[in-house]
Amino acid sequence: MSFPLVRNRRLRSSAALRNMVREHTVTLDDLLYPIFVTHGTNIKEEISSMPGVYHFSLDRLEEEICEIVELGLPAIVLFGVPHEKDAHASSAYDPNGIVQQASRLIKTWAPELLIVADTCLCQFTDHGHCGVVHYDEAKGRAEVLNDASLELLVKTAVSQAEAGADIIAPSNMMDGFVYAIRQGLDEAGYEQVPIMSYSVKYASSFYGPFREAAHSTPQFGDRKTYQMDPANVREALREAESDVAEGADMLMVKPALAYMDVVRALREKFNLPLVVYNVSGEYSLVKAAAMQGWVDEKSIVMETMTGFKRAGADMIITYFAKDIARWLRN
Repeated sequence: MSFPLVRNRRLRSSAALRNMVREHTVTLDDLLYPIFVTHGTNIKEEISSMPGVYHFSLDRLEEEICEIVELGLPAIVLFGVPHEKDAHASSAYDPNGIVQQASRLIKTWAPELLIVADTCLCQFTDHGHCGVVHYDEAKGRAEVLNDASLELLVKTAVSQAEAGADIIAPSNMMDGFVYAIRQGLDEAGYEQVPIMSYSVKYASSFYGPFREAAHSTPQFGDRKTYQMDPANVREALREAESDVAEGADMLMVKPALAYMDVVRALREKFNLPLVVYNVSGEYSLVKAAAMQGWVDEKSIVMETMTGFKRAGADMIITYFAKDIARWLRN
């Protein structure tokens, strides 16, 4: 019988002792902050469903970048909201597209800040899907074509790297997307640019506010033929295994909060750095509850971040990154 010889509470008796034996901690180096850039002038427009998160025009972007650097955050994830869309997402790989322009500017203001370029097509297509859409008359429905989409994703990734992106983060869930992008980057001379693959991206209800932020709601159907069924874990391992074999440098699970078991499963099977995306719906739920006074925002956010680390995450993409930086500083 262990008690009274063993008393587990001994190591909880003071804050200093608890800090010394703490197994997981959240640091600034763990955090990546998403930013939404758009065309226009003098735009700093709050996203209604995501309090504290904004659309920035390029002429208002520097103030945001300076704040991020001053807070000590190491990296941003860059999302573009274009003013023109078409069926083939041509503004996604336009050398003067919104992401490309923003990347070049950010590198003049903050050359050490890492730019992670989200590489997808949904916010650049007029139909809102993450690839090339073809209407199959025999089947009587529209389908997202896998291989034709890969060609556009490669062009987008190369264009982003040329503009200064430090990391390419493809989020489209097309089969073979890591291999195609790796090959395209290497052929263009960007063999040193790593790929942070959205390896396990579920067709989740937690994305709702993001679709307002990125103006990327599908105009028909849904994304369940390419994003994953939330019920599946073994499929997640297959997806991640494919990305490892194709040359991914980092793996990601998205969303994070409802998929901690998936994070743990990937951590136990793969040795690559593991990223989680604390998505818009997770952010908005906490913000809404905190605004009502129902939860303590700082406490619940830090507990959640620690949970991600405990599950096995090395890095966390979160809209709370600036708040966390301020809390850690204080």
